[in-house]
Amino acid sequence: MNPENKDKFLCEACPYIYDPEKGDPESGIPPGTPFEDIPDEWLCPICKLDKTHFKKI
Repeated sequence: MNPENKDKFLCEACPYIYDPEKGDPESGIPPGTPFEDIPDEWLCPICKLDKTHFKKI
């Protein structure tokens, strides 16, 4: 994984933070998956909003 792909992303509607080192295995996103590589259909596991509602932190 490239260092620039370790960025974490915060959902703007809830407290969920996507951490690429952890991924989102319950949603089929394995650990090590950069946010940019998550399918557009993926939804926040807490509030169910799409990727457009996340910002890099």
